[in-house]
Amino acid sequence: MRLTLSLLVIVVLVALAYVRLAPSNREAWHTDPAAATPQVGHVVVRPQGGDLESPVFEDTPVDLMSRFDAIAMAEPRTRRLAGTPEEGRVTYISRSRVIGFPDYTTVQAIPVEGGTALVIHARLRFGQSDLGVNAARVTRWLDALVQR
Repeated sequence: MRLTLSLLVIVVLVALAYVRLAPSNREAWHTDPAAATPQVGHVVVRPQGGDLESPVFEDTPVDLMSRFDAIAMAEPRTRRLAGTPEEGRVTYISRSRVIGFPDYTTVQAIPVEGGTALVIHARLRFGQSDLGVNAARVTRWLDALVQR
C-alpha cells in the first residue's frame, strides 16, 4: 500500500513537471490563425465567422499589433513564444498560476474595409477543455485594446 502510494505521488510529480517544463516547438504553435477551426478548448477571433468577432480599428497593422503586444505582455505569466509586432504575427504562451498549464495565443493583424482587424487563435496544449480560460483572456485583451 505504501509503495503504491509512493509510486502514485512520483507519477503525479513527474506529470506536473512535464506540463511545466516541456519545450514549446515554435513551428508547431506559431501558425496562421486564419486557418484555425473552432473546436473545444480553442477560441478563434475573426472579423467575421469566428467564436468572437474582432472589432475594426483605425490603426495600421503594425501599430495595432504593437498596442495588442503591450496588453498581452502585461498579463502575468505571459511571454512571446515567436514573432514580433513588426513581423505581423506573434504567438504568446500564457501559463496557469498553480500548475503552469500552457495556452498558446497567435495573433495577426489584417487590413479590412474601414481599417485593421485581428485574427486570433487561442488554444490549450494539454487536455480537452480549458474551462473558458482562453475565451476570458482573449476577451479581456480585446476589451483593453478597445478602451485604449
